[in-house]
Amino acid sequence: MIAPQMKRAKQEKKFAAELKRGDRVITKSGMHGKVVDFNDKDASCIIETLAGKIKFDRSAISMEMSKKLTEPEKAK
Repeated sequence: MIAPQMKRAKQEKKFAAELKRGDRVITKSGMHGKVVDFNDKDASCIIETLAGKIKFDRSAISMEMSKKLTEPEKAK
């Protein structure tokens, strides 16, 4: 039970570290946007949405939903 949780935590940490400007992301609360800037002091990033720019913690970005957003759609 512990090993899968540790593997998932490691993957999420790697995903957050590999984010770059211009990446389209979805937060865990469902907010869609594009990464504009990073702040390494407090591990946050600024995401641009249609409503404006919002500051989020990097851990608030959903790895699964963001990867689904960037994957090409599969033909049925």
